[in-house]
Amino acid sequence: MISFELTEEQELVRDAMRNFAAEAMRPLARECDETESLPDAFLHQVWELGLTSTQIPEVYGGGGEERSPVTNAIVLEELAHGDAALAIAAVAPSLFANALVDHGTEEQKQAHLPAFCGDAYHTGSLALIEPGALFDPRRLRTVAEPKGQGFVLSGAKSFVPLGDRASHFLVIARNNGDTDAFIVPRDARGLRISETEKNLGLRALPTHGLELERVEVGPESRLGGNDGCNVRRLLDNSRAALAVVMVGLSRAVLEYCVPYAKDREAFDEPIAKKQAIAFLLAEMHIEVESSRWLAWQAASHLEKGHAVTRSAHMAYRYASEKSMWVADNGVQVLGGHGFIREHPVELWFRHARTLGVLEGTVAL
Repeated sequence: MISFELTEEQELVRDAMRNFAAEAMRPLARECDETESLPDAFLHQVWELGLTSTQIPEVYGGGGEERSPVTNAIVLEELAHGDAALAIAAVAPSLFANALVDHGTEEQKQAHLPAFCGDAYHTGSLALIEPGALFDPRRLRTVAEPKGQGFVLSGAKSFVPLGDRASHFLVIARNNGDTDAFIVPRDARGLRISETEKNLGLRALPTHGLELERVEVGPESRLGGNDGCNVRRLLDNSRAALAVVMVGLSRAVLEYCVPYAKDREAFDEPIAKKQAIAFLLAEMHIEVESSRWLAWQAASHLEKGHAVTRSAHMAYRYASEKSMWVADNGVQVLGGHGFIREHPVELWFRHARTLGVLEGTVAL
């Protein structure tokens, strides 16, 4: 028998994250978007939740809890319900740290993981996306050329989250026809970090471009050492996480529009009683639920160690399309108010548009 019921622990975690998102994220979201800034106080507040450190093995200073992708999906949806940009900022350290836990050598784990377990905020960042509308993760233009025992990295990256704060970057590059990940310190010679990018949505999340001009790294920088790592698995994790973010975003739109439609009157009755609006809200609800089941399926495959590329891709592509559809119709439900900053729907619309095109027009 298949059950979608949450465990008692998952319900407790969900409720805690829902309260945090409502009290610490939603009230902050508009100001952060307007000022295009991410307060250090918020990052430290998130750090105290232990989203990253609790899932790092005790031997490296972490809490040693077994990582559950399904529970993490539940957590991330609630954070994204508060605000998608702040949610990505909150989990960015985990994406870097989890890659080390899953694929790093013992030396790499000892060198980098303890920093994610201290009291002070610490983060690394994933550098995957490359400039250009036709970006394809299967055909990266960033290359790693062998040089002696090490490598020389050349290329450019864009939309690197928290590039202004990251101590290291996990740079994805082509290496002799294959794909590898390299741990690159921010002070590496030949690495240039751009000013904060100007984006349509997710403006509270500082993203930066990287230019790698023959950046030399040692053999210890290759994630996984001589054997390399399963980069496809890293991409699957990223896509599954982005799908969950878009589920939380879509749910936020729906849960804002329903009470609005009940309160907003036209021709002496709430617009929610209009058949066109009622049917539209019902369809929005269906798409939110459908996106969640696909995202949970990908998370379940990750948790069980199954092949997940197909399910992660399906979850990401479906959620990216439907979150944009939900946000667009959310604007329509609000009518003229949908474009006014007094309501958050226009903010969520911009978030959805940005999240849906992060991998360009090709993503397989």
